[in-house]
This record gives sequence, structure tokens and C-alpha cells, in this order.
Amino acid sequence: MCIKREIPLGHFQARSQQLPALAPRALSTGLARKEEPEASVPAAMLPRQLLARPAWLFRCPPGPRGACAPGAAGSWGRPVGPLARRGCCSAPGTPEVPLTRERYPVRRLPFSTVSEQDLAAFERIVPGGVVTDPEALQAPNVDWIRTLRGSSKVLLRPRTSEEVSHILRHCHERNLAVNPQGGNTGMVGGSVPVFDEIILSTARMNKVLSFHSVSGILVCQAGCVLEELSHYVEERDFIMPLDLGAKGSCHIGGNVATNAGGLRFLRYGSLHGTVLGLEVVLADGTILDCLTSLRKDNTGYDLKQLFIGSEGTLGVITAVSILCPPKPRAVNVAFLGCPGFAEVLQTFSTCKGMLGEILSAFEFMDAVCMQLVGRYLHLASPVQESPFYVLIETSGSNAGHDAEKLGSFLEHALGSGLVTDGTMATDQTKVKMLWALRERIAEALSRDGYVYKYDLSLPVERLYDIVTDVRARLGPHAKHVVGYGHLGDGNLHLNVTAEAFSPSLLGALEPHVYEWTARQQGSVSAEHGVGFRKRDVLGYSKPPEALQLMQQLKALLDPKGILNPYKTLPSQA
Repeated sequence: MCIKREIPLGHFQARSQQLPALAPRALSTGLARKEEPEASVPAAMLPRQLLARPAWLFRCPPGPRGACAPGAAGSWGRPVGPLARRGCCSAPGTPEVPLTRERYPVRRLPFSTVSEQDLAAFERIVPGGVVTDPEALQAPNVDWIRTLRGSSKVLLRPRTSEEVSHILRHCHERNLAVNPQGGNTGMVGGSVPVFDEIILSTARMNKVLSFHSVSGILVCQAGCVLEELSHYVEERDFIMPLDLGAKGSCHIGGNVATNAGGLRFLRYGSLHGTVLGLEVVLADGTILDCLTSLRKDNTGYDLKQLFIGSEGTLGVITAVSILCPPKPRAVNVAFLGCPGFAEVLQTFSTCKGMLGEILSAFEFMDAVCMQLVGRYLHLASPVQESPFYVLIETSGSNAGHDAEKLGSFLEHALGSGLVTDGTMATDQTKVKMLWALRERIAEALSRDGYVYKYDLSLPVERLYDIVTDVRARLGPHAKHVVGYGHLGDGNLHLNVTAEAFSPSLLGALEPHVYEWTARQQGSVSAEHGVGFRKRDVLGYSKPPEALQLMQQLKALLDPKGILNPYKTLPSQA
């Protein structure tokens, strides 16, 4: 059931309690493998632990040098990574990001501009939550990969849905454009302004509203950071159904608004299935309360689905009800080297057949990804050099059962030539080290130069063909062309790096990449969303009738078009 609420003026009381303090998580015990010549072992090697199981085939992962330490993924306010440096355009050696309106052919729509009277009204609505300092506005105006920059002069930081309601009501009456923003970790420019839109940040909406220890249903505000929610539910023997490399910064509301996929999609599916309810503030300030915690509710249209993946263009998500799976008692990770992509595909097929219900992730990366992670982040490869690498995770309730199944699979994979080398771990520290090799690829690419990013869904058997095609097409005009991603979901991250942005290089990539994808009946956006970058290429994945219906829904829910303009939908002539 959904409830539309009109909030009386002056009612700003929060209805929740503060996010509890997070306790350290316990570490599990580790696995290791066979003896290898010391010359091939990194100097920072952790102590080995020999097994009676077939892990005699595998080397230990590298030690603390490769660890994914707190903040290593580049979280805001943490010491490492591009997120912390994103807005520092004046820092020595850091070039200023060009304004989006100057780099792209986009025209400002006839919205009003913020006046002193507007600022005074906002200060009454969110006392102390109005930011106008130009230095403080640098970071929220720039996207994560530092290729888009808006010129917003106002950032608002509400704490409650009621405050959001009053803000949007005022903006609707004044025809002021609004850019909702969570952790600002998006890849397609959906979370930063294009012109001078007001930035509406959910950062202070960070409270857990309830958690049910039997059902595993979590209800929280939209500004809760994904990693902090993960810690919260893990202390209660549950896990979040999604996991992302940007988990230290991204907000759950932003995850839902973009329908983020991530590293657990293979096991737990999309947010369309795990999100049970939403609270959303519409463009005119109406609060749509669909924050149900029911697994089953077959009463009319499932309105929450409209807002999952809508990227803040239909309403601002202020609270989420989400189903959390029980925390696995046993987690194993194997990192393997494969001689070719055909072997990667066969390894995946064999993996599904032999691991079955305990398989929770199957990721792949090519050799260039590993080289860049080593060069820029100093993460050592735990296996011998290979053309391709795969990361396999299993999650289950019986450590002995899972280790036996994984060990049998690894023996078969090595014996049949599908895998040439590998390492295996269950210790939490070593597991994080192995995952860091995959999760931090985007960070390494950002240090290699300007990055052209493509997030594609393709038939699994054709997944890497486009990387080979683009590499041959660009030749020496690109620094690197790499492919990695969620093989289990058919999701490829195609990335091209160059010394600087080049219109000619962009012209060689687009629309070629989108046309190639369309010929395979693929999708031009698998999990990153549409945002500003892909709004005019939706026609490669959606028929005209679908695009027309999307425009009609936008006009119905946001008739003035104030919510996240210039995003998600094709530009109007």
C-alpha cells in the first residue's frame, strides 16, 4: 500500500534513531597452497598454511601490501583514492575539469535562478544545511571520473523527508531545477549538475529506521552509506544483497535510484527484487509513502518499481525497505589465471555445474587491468602472468562442504587446462586482498589518464569480442583498451584510456560501440544507468514506443521538469 502525504508547514521532526556504532568484524581462518619457487613470490607474502585439500595447487595471495585497507576504495573524507581528491581542482598538478556546458552541446532550459529570497527560505527549512561556499561546492559539482563539471551555487543538506518535501515544494513553485545527489560515485554523470541546478544532498539522511532480525528486512534513510549498512547488518548475521567497489562512499538511495548491480548480482539478483518498499518525494513536494516491509503485496500497480532506476528524474528517494539475506557461514575466494577467453567461458560453465548453489560471484579481468592495478596501486598479482584472470566466490552454510566442492572444481579446472595458476583464501583479510584486485580497477584506470567508459550487457559468448574490436579500431590512438566485469551477469566494462579528452577519439568510439552492441541485441547500460552521458543513445536499446511512454511518465510526475533535468531521457528538439 502507498500513502501520499501532504506535510503541514513547519513539521520537521525526524522519526528515527541514530545509526548504531559499528563493531569490528571477526576474521575467518585462511587457506593456502603448493610450494613454488621463491623468485615468483611477492616479498610481502603472508605466512602460508598448508592444506590437506587440493589447495596444494595454489599459491597464497599477497600480503598487506595488496590489502584493501579502510578508505582504499577512495571514500570521501578518507586518505586514499580519487573521490577524496575529486573536487580539488586547484591542487598542484591537477587540471581543472572543463564545464559540462562548454564541452557538450547542451542548452539550459528556462528555469529560474536562485535568489537571496530563495536562500532565506531554504535556511528556514534546513537551518545550517544551506551550503554556498564556492570551495565547498567544488567536489559536489564534479563527477567521480572527473569529466563533467556543473556550476551549482547552492547545496542543500536536509535530514528528513519532510524537509525534502518543503524544499521541492518551494522549488516547484519557483521553477528551480534540482539535482538529487547521494555519494556522487556514478559513472554516467547522473549525480552532478549540468548548469546551476540546486544540489539536494542526502548525506545527512543517514539513519537506520528499523531492522527485523527474523525476516532480515532493513528500513533506512536514503543517505546511509552502503558499507556502513553492510557492517550494521553483518553484526546481526545478515548481509546487504548488493556490494560495489564504491561501497565506502555510495548511498543506498543512489544505489536504488540507479538500480545498481554490483558484485552480488549473480547470487541475489537486482534491486527490483530485493527492494520491498520506498518512500519518495515527488516534484511538487508530495511524499509518496510506499515504505512497506511486506514480501508479498499484490494490490494494484507496484509503484516503487517506477523509481528504481529512474535516477532522480521522477522523484527523490528518501527511505528504503530492503530484504537482506542471511550472512554466509563460509566464504571462499579463488583467483585464477586463464590462457584465453574461451577458457574463461568454459571455466564459468564448469563452475556453475560443479559449484551450483554456493556460487556467489564470477568476475573476470584481462591482463592489462592487472598491469594497471599493479602500476598505479602497487597491488601485486597473486598468480603468474596470464592473458585473463577470474575471481570466483562461494558462499554457503557449511565450510567443509563448500571447501570440498571448490577444491574438486579447482582440481578439475587445472587438470583440464582451463586454469594455469591460482590462489585460494577463506581468511577475511586475504579475501579482501583478492577482491581489491577486481574492485580497484576503476581507480587504477582513473590514474592512467582520461577514461572513456562503457557499461554493456552482451551475450556471454561475445562479451570480449568488442574489446578486441575496439583495440584494433583505435590502435595507437588509445593508451589502453581493457575489458573486465561480471561475467556471470553478461556485463562488460569496456574502458579506453587516453592522455586527454579527444573529440576524434570519441568520434571513433561513438556511435561504433553502441551500434556494435545493438547488433548483438545487447544493452548500452547494464548497471551504471543512463545519466547525462547516455541519454541520447537509448534508442540503441529501447524502441520508440518505450521512449515515448517514458517521456509521458516524466511529464505526469514532473510536469515542470525540475527533477534532474538533462538526464536519463533523450534530449528534446
